[in-house]
Amino acid sequence: MAVDLLLVDALNLIRRIYAAQPESDEALEDTLRGSIHGVLRNQQKLDCTHIAVVFEGREATWRHKLQPDYKAGRKPMPDSLAEALPGFKQAFLDVGITSIEYPQWEADDVIATLANKVAEAGRSACILSTDKGFCQLISDKVLVRDHFKRRNLDAMYVMDRYGVEPEQIGDALALSGDTTNHIPGVPGIGLKTAAKLLAEYGDLDQILIEADNVGGRIGGLLKEYFQVALLARKLVLLKQDCELHLSLNQLRY
Repeated sequence: MAVDLLLVDALNLIRRIYAAQPESDEALEDTLRGSIHGVLRNQQKLDCTHIAVVFEGREATWRHKLQPDYKAGRKPMPDSLAEALPGFKQAFLDVGITSIEYPQWEADDVIATLANKVAEAGRSACILSTDKGFCQLISDKVLVRDHFKRRNLDAMYVMDRYGVEPEQIGDALALSGDTTNHIPGVPGIGLKTAAKLLAEYGDLDQILIEADNVGGRIGGLLKEYFQVALLARKLVLLKQDCELHLSLNQLRY
């Protein structure tokens, strides 16, 4: 599948490559070289004409306003790597790759918005990331690619891995929670139970409406923690309509 736009989750790629480096004076240089090589290798494999390497902004976002401890407890980025990121952006630019960052938007929402706009225009996008949250965007126009395992993640992968369709990922995580981002779900409900509920009732709204019929311990938990689940869904669903003031032509490789 030839892809029009390659969307790179910058810190997902860079931090994982950095973490794999032995401690040495060359760690940052090797990470930079590996990051550029990784993007270009995927560009060649997918025959992309456009690339955007999307970096995370430093400001609190709308999710932090909904839940102040959103992403709390994550291991901080090493200072040396954080200080080197401007050089990474310049190095990408030097080989013809555009880097973008919006202080007010999370990188995930920027990526989701660009993928959505490309798909709406009848073109295709590939998201280079290992973040499971992007699986909610998978369609016939949008695919997710795991650079480290060198495989594309499609609807069949989502069903095998999580037991749900891509469009149900948000509801599944709303029920089970997302520990990576410090988002609580309904206590006592994991991904397997969430998948069973979604298979039977279709979506989170219907599950909550049918809580009495679910019955037992799970039904009681759904009634007690329904507000937690609804907030979690707001947090895990990716925003696909950010105002970016960006055209596809600006991202041509």
